[in-house]
Amino acid sequence: MFGLETDIFILLSLCLFAACAFEFVNGFHDTANAVATVIYTNSLKPNVAVVWSGICNFVGVLLGGIGVAMGIVNLLPVELLVDQNVYHSIAMVLALLFSAIIWNLGTWYFGLPSSSSHTLIGSILGVGLAFSTMVDTNNRGGVNWEEASKIGRALLLSPLIGFSLAIILMYLLRKLVGNKDLFKEPKKNTPPPTWIRSVLIVTCTGVSFFHGSNDGQKGVGLVMLILIGITPAYFALNSNVDPTTMRANLVHIQPIIQKIDTVGLSAADRSRLSATRTELVDLQRRLDLPLVAGKFRNEERLQIRRDLLLINSNIKKLIESENVDLSAADIATLNANLDEKKGLRRFTDYAPLWVILMIALSLGLGTMVGWKRIVVTIGEKIGKQHLTYAQGASAELVAATTIALATLYKAPVSTTHMLSSGIAGSMVASKGIKNLQGGTIRNIALAWVMTLPVSVTLSFTLYLFFRWLL
Repeated sequence: MFGLETDIFILLSLCLFAACAFEFVNGFHDTANAVATVIYTNSLKPNVAVVWSGICNFVGVLLGGIGVAMGIVNLLPVELLVDQNVYHSIAMVLALLFSAIIWNLGTWYFGLPSSSSHTLIGSILGVGLAFSTMVDTNNRGGVNWEEASKIGRALLLSPLIGFSLAIILMYLLRKLVGNKDLFKEPKKNTPPPTWIRSVLIVTCTGVSFFHGSNDGQKGVGLVMLILIGITPAYFALNSNVDPTTMRANLVHIQPIIQKIDTVGLSAADRSRLSATRTELVDLQRRLDLPLVAGKFRNEERLQIRRDLLLINSNIKKLIESENVDLSAADIATLNANLDEKKGLRRFTDYAPLWVILMIALSLGLGTMVGWKRIVVTIGEKIGKQHLTYAQGASAELVAATTIALATLYKAPVSTTHMLSSGIAGSMVASKGIKNLQGGTIRNIALAWVMTLPVSVTLSFTLYLFFRWLL
C-alpha cells in the first residue's frame, strides 16, 4: 500500500483499525441519545429504533460535509509533526486513539452519558502537550490553542443551551398545545397517539442524522490526521485538484499582501505580514517546479501544505486586525481565494470518499449495538418521573436543531450533553429542580468535568510510552 515498508504498513493499518474502533464505540456510546425517547414512549420497538438510528447515522456522515473534520485536523498542527520520524507520528495517533477508546468504554460500562467529543479533544490536546515537552521540538507549540479555544467554547456552551431551550420549549408547548395527552406518561406497552408518535420518530431521525453529520466528521478528521501524519506524500494535499489552478489564487492574493503598509502595525501583525510574504514566495517557487504526471512532486507536497496552512492562518489574522488597512473589496478577494471551495483551502481541507464511507459504516454499525446501558440512564435516572411524550420530543428537537446549526457553522458539539441536558431541562420545566435525580446529575456532571483532564493525562502518558516503544 503506497509503497510503504512492511512494518509501517502494519502500524498504519493498526491506526486505521483503531480509528474505526473509536467511531464504532462512539456509535454504541451515543445511540441512547437518539433512541431513548422513542423506546421509553413506546413509539418504536428497541431493535427497530437502533437499526433506524444506525441507518440515519450512516447517511448523516455521508452528507455532513467535512467542516468539523477539518477543525479536528487543524486542532493539532500535524504539519509540525510529520517531518519527524514516522514512528513518532504513529505514536501520536495510537496514543490519542487508545486514550479516547479507553475512556469511552469506561463511561459506557458504568452507564454514564459522557461526551465522545470531549474525549477526542482531550486526547488530541494531551498528545500535543506531550509533543511540546520533547527536547527536539525546538520550542514549537504542539497545540493550535486558537482552534482549541474555539472548540472548547462550543463544547462548554452546548449543555447550557440544551438545558435552557428545553425549558423554553416545554413552556411554549404547555401554552400553545391544548391536547393534554402530550404531557402524560406513556401507558405500558401501548404506542402513543399517531401524531405524537410521528413527532417522536421524526425527532429521533433528526438527532440520529445530525449526530452522524457532526460526530461522524470527528472520525473522518481522525483518519485524515493518521493519513497526513504517516503518509504525507500521498495525503498532505488533495490530488484530485489541478495543481496549476493554485496560481490563479496567488495572482489575486499576492498584490493585496504586498501593498499592506507596515506603518502603524503591531509587532505581531508585522511578523505575520513578513511570514506571509515569505511563504507566498516559497509557494510560488515550488509551483514553478515541473509537475510529475500532472501532480506535485511527492517530496514537495508536505512543504506546500505547510505553506498553504501558514498563509491561510496569517491572512485570516491580518484581516481581523484593526491596524491592517484593507478595503472591503480587498478583504472579499482574500476570503474568496482562501476558502475551501475555490480557494487555497480546497487543497488541504478534504477527505477521500473511501475515508467517509469507512467512518460512516463504523458509526452506523456501532449505533446498532450496546445501547441499553445509557438508554436506561437517560430514560429513567435523570428525572424522578417517567419520561413524557412532551419531554422526549422537546429534548430531541432541541438536540437535533442545535447539532444541525453546529455542523453548519463547523463547530464540534457533544450530542450526549445536548440530549441529556435537554432531558434535564424538560424535567425541570415540569416540576422544578426537585424533579431531577441528584445522584445521576452529579455523576453526569462529574463525567463532564473529568473527561478532559483524564483523556489529556491518558494520551499524554501513552504518547510518551509509544515514543519510547517505537
